[in-house]
Amino acid sequence: MVQTRFLIAAVALLACSATASAQLAPLPARPAAPKATASSPRAASCHNGASFDRFLADVKQQAVAAGVSQRTISEASPYLVYDQGIVNRDRGQRVFGQLFTEFAGRMAAPYRMQNGQQHIKAHAAAFARAEKEYGVPPAVIAAFWGLESDFGANMGNLPTLKSLVSLAYDCRRSEMFVNETIAALKIIDRGDLTPDEMIGSWAGELGQTQFLPVHYVNYAVDYDGDGRRDLLRSEPDVIGSTANYIANGLKWRRGEPWLEEIKVPQNLPWEQTDLTVQQPRSKWAQLGVTYPDGRPLPNDNLPASVLLPMGRTGPAFMAYANFAAYTEWNNSLIYSTTAGYLATRIAGAAPMRKPAAPVAQLPFNELKQLQQLLVQAGFNVGKVDGVLGQQSRAAVKAMQIKYGLPADSWPTAELLARMRGGGTAQAQPQATVR
Repeated sequence: MVQTRFLIAAVALLACSATASAQLAPLPARPAAPKATASSPRAASCHNGASFDRFLADVKQQAVAAGVSQRTISEASPYLVYDQGIVNRDRGQRVFGQLFTEFAGRMAAPYRMQNGQQHIKAHAAAFARAEKEYGVPPAVIAAFWGLESDFGANMGNLPTLKSLVSLAYDCRRSEMFVNETIAALKIIDRGDLTPDEMIGSWAGELGQTQFLPVHYVNYAVDYDGDGRRDLLRSEPDVIGSTANYIANGLKWRRGEPWLEEIKVPQNLPWEQTDLTVQQPRSKWAQLGVTYPDGRPLPNDNLPASVLLPMGRTGPAFMAYANFAAYTEWNNSLIYSTTAGYLATRIAGAAPMRKPAAPVAQLPFNELKQLQQLLVQAGFNVGKVDGVLGQQSRAAVKAMQIKYGLPADSWPTAELLARMRGGGTAQAQPQATVR
């Protein structure tokens, strides 16, 4: 949902049981109320030098102004402590740089597809209700559920309030996490969870589909009728809430596809293979794009983009308007494409074809050098970190066009050699989201 979800991709999640359970998922072990640790002097710089205690007093006042009761403030106070370790994890996180086929091969493995299908059968009534009310297919919900926590098996084990307030005091994303802290207090105030039940990821995400508290407040629904919105233990609540968020938060389009594997010809205009370029399926069919088995695309006007996560020699997908929900959930292209692909597998699609030959990937140091050269050429690639984000891909495409190379957004040794050779002409940067 947010950039902190990049961390999910760096860790292989635990496998869920092969059979879906109708019982409530157990909560993570509840630790004792955390003890305060020393505040970070550096963190106070964006709070006019205020100590953590002064900062926290202000956050509590904001929470009361937002309608949180004093009773909830008192109950939550033992957990509202600063932890420099959480801040260190946030500053140290790196977006993963794996090949899409490696990441998808692990995260969209057959066992996770099968678990998704089994959970859809085990909770058929809740999935059917969610699809009717929100228009989100069961496979789409199940794919996020599996990727985020392996259906509740791995929700994190850290006190949520401590994580949130620590990140709020830090200066990197202070305003965002102040709002998340207040939202977490609202969750307690309305009776959904108690402070000691709020256990999740280090970045403050909660539940089996890892909602940040603001999303929990805005989109969690009581689907089992017990009067609480419990995304840690109630599978019906998880299903209904995830559908609500996808439909209303991410603007899912009822009845439309999201992602399909395709086969692209060798002479495709590669500069048009980009999520920012949409054409009717009939146009892509005229350009020689087919389904993997050679079947033609429908001859209709449904707009779609050609997505090449590893360039023209890697897997190819037709991405539809609903794919934007995936990139909004997590703006990592590798994660969002994997989530969309896993949903197609749960829905019955065949495994994607393996590339005819291994796809070459620039080593970390060379990709970082390429980013530096792109910056010198006038592009904003975000952080020069040796990781191919969306801004780097857009810059690569522009330089491929400049040098007359196939413009498939995939960095190659040939492009790096051209740029090392003194390509000094300034290219026009393209504004895209990393």
